[in-house]
Amino acid sequence: MSSLFFMVTITDRRSTDAFLQLYESHGVDVSLRTVGSGTAVQETLSTLGLERTEKAVLMAVVTEETWQAARRDLRRKLRIDVPGTGIAFTVPLSSIGGKRALMFLTEHQTLNWKEESTLKDTRYELLLVIANQGYTGTIMDAARAAGAGGGTVLHAKGTGMEGAAKFLGVELVNEKELVLIVARTPEKNRIMKAIMDGADKKAGAIVFSLPVTDTAGLRLLEDEEPVAETSAQ
Repeated sequence: MSSLFFMVTITDRRSTDAFLQLYESHGVDVSLRTVGSGTAVQETLSTLGLERTEKAVLMAVVTEETWQAARRDLRRKLRIDVPGTGIAFTVPLSSIGGKRALMFLTEHQTLNWKEESTLKDTRYELLLVIANQGYTGTIMDAARAAGAGGGTVLHAKGTGMEGAAKFLGVELVNEKELVLIVARTPEKNRIMKAIMDGADKKAGAIVFSLPVTDTAGLRLLEDEEPVAETSAQ
């Protein structure tokens, strides 16, 4: 599934609508938005052209074709290369939990279906679960039962959720919770399936994964990994 990406945009909150309208013009109807603030040192903020103010963080799933077209318009129409406008970047997705969720997230984008693939030699995966607010408990219960250690919850507002019933059979409200779970790559599919099957149906959970290419601070998970047996020659 290397043609799909998780797109993240960080900009001034006052520019949120302009970015959303541009993305919608490219078929990106389903997205999440939350707020953040700059915490980098002033030298870094100046290099990126960002101020130490409250930021809008926009997140969406896009195809490679959508990203290429949107990037051109980000530069041409929103002048994203001008310091202070914002930044946008993509991370390759390794999988999405269920074809209905895939179709919902990419409904108005051109998607060339490919067999699922993952980046090689990644020891961990970042699972992202988008769900209606108030159902984190059932999601984490299901994830822990499948071997997940824990997760981090972010609050966000969803856009373009009106068509969810057609694809997922549930009504998705605007207030969302984004659950981030780091898991070992061999356990990824089991945890994703447990969330899809075990979470409360009213949660309307959508889950997908991102490859983690490097880590720090995961000593606990590493210590729990079984030691490979070796035979004497």
